[in-house]
Amino acid sequence: MAIFELEPMKHHVLICNGGTCMRHEGEEVTQAIRDEIRKQNADTYIHTTRTRCNGRCHDAAVVIVYPQGDWYGQMTPAAGTQLVQKLVEGEKLETHLFHECTGKSRSESSSNVK
Repeated sequence: MAIFELEPMKHHVLICNGGTCMRHEGEEVTQAIRDEIRKQNADTYIHTTRTRCNGRCHDAAVVIVYPQGDWYGQMTPAAGTQLVQKLVEGEKLETHLFHECTGKSRSESSSNVK
């Protein structure tokens, strides 16, 4: 799908289609995300790109959302659908989020919470 107007774009979803992720439902995750974007009429502000390996094979299947810099792992088709629903609501899919580009991993961030 070609994008002509970038101004309304809020989220760029990078979906790993590397070998390990493809063996862990990467294609099905890709299709579930794209189907839910269409269902939510969100294709004017959520764009997807298939990538090759993102180097996190042990977290397969991996999805990255920018500009937030959120990394999601062990994604399934159902989780892909939920991710889009959360993005539409302005939220994160906490159950699969393993890294936020804040300079700290999720485990470091949560250990510093008082």
